[in-house]
Amino acid sequence: MTKYKFILSGGGTGGHIYPAIAIANELKLQFPDAEFLFVGAKDKMEMQKVPQAGYEIKGLWIAGIQRKITFQNLMFPFKLISSLLDSNKIIKNFKPNVVIGTGGFASGPLLRAAGSAGIPTVIQEQNSFPGITNKLLSKKANAICVAYENLERFFPKEKIVLTGNPVRQDLIDIDSKRDEAIAFYNLDQNKKTLLVLGGSLGARRVNQLIEKELQNILSQEVQIIWQCGKLYFEEYKKYNQPNVKVVDFIERMDFVYAAADVIISRAGASSVSELCIVGKPVIFIPSPNVAEDHQTKNAQAIVDAKGAILLKETELESQFGIVFEALLKDEGKQKQLSVNIKKLAMPNATKDIVAQIIKLI
Repeated sequence: MTKYKFILSGGGTGGHIYPAIAIANELKLQFPDAEFLFVGAKDKMEMQKVPQAGYEIKGLWIAGIQRKITFQNLMFPFKLISSLLDSNKIIKNFKPNVVIGTGGFASGPLLRAAGSAGIPTVIQEQNSFPGITNKLLSKKANAICVAYENLERFFPKEKIVLTGNPVRQDLIDIDSKRDEAIAFYNLDQNKKTLLVLGGSLGARRVNQLIEKELQNILSQEVQIIWQCGKLYFEEYKKYNQPNVKVVDFIERMDFVYAAADVIISRAGASSVSELCIVGKPVIFIPSPNVAEDHQTKNAQAIVDAKGAILLKETELESQFGIVFEALLKDEGKQKQLSVNIKKLAMPNATKDIVAQIIKLI
């Protein structure tokens, strides 16, 4: 039997890393003897998260271009040349059957090198508005797995496959875990639970909002699981109390989703895909600081299907208290949002992406 080899590249944020790990795990299920190598950007979070998931990773000297003139920008051409040379070496030595890119800076040079060597490449685009790396790579890619419809204006139509985003399989049946989750977080069964998600690094504006509104939220008989992010944990851990669980990072996402009655979240692509499967009422607060404002576009796609509420950062001061209280009191609205967001779920995304990869072996 042939021993297959796969290289996966994606990183910078959890939204690029976890889909890559999910794809590798599914490939490993189907090909237990396969060899895997991840390629990421040095000094980024993938250098820790990928080995924790049990895979080898090599780092490239690559970073994105800043929006202002900086020393980092002046270094960019040198980093790009270095990364292309290293990528060529990695491809030559490892000899993969297929290379998969899930976005992030490192996937650019690596997929470019693979394409030049005649090795099939697959892009997995998480967002409703693709980043520049994937747009450039799409011309040479063999297949482009997407999570949103109408991406023909960015990618060659004949290469697009609508699969959805890979999500953790332990989220498929969270209802059965509610009691266990409530006990795990030492929560009160009789109170509503608000889950606040700021993404893997945290969201400053969301944290400021929760800090300001904390007493108001608690006064409505609500308890909170507040994921403030690694960057902000030292600043916000002082709010830990019986009804407020402040955490930097969440290992058991299935438990926090199972415990939650209402969720406040950024609108990164992976989070949106998970929330569709989870099917709880969501208030999206998109980050305005991401390329092409893609978080707003991700959230808007759900709102258009009447599956969530969207509040822009500029609306938080005037609108949050009113919107949150109204949602909390309206069980019918909560149910309607849950039903509608769940209709958009694509729980078989990982398997469907892997099916596209297998076609290219």
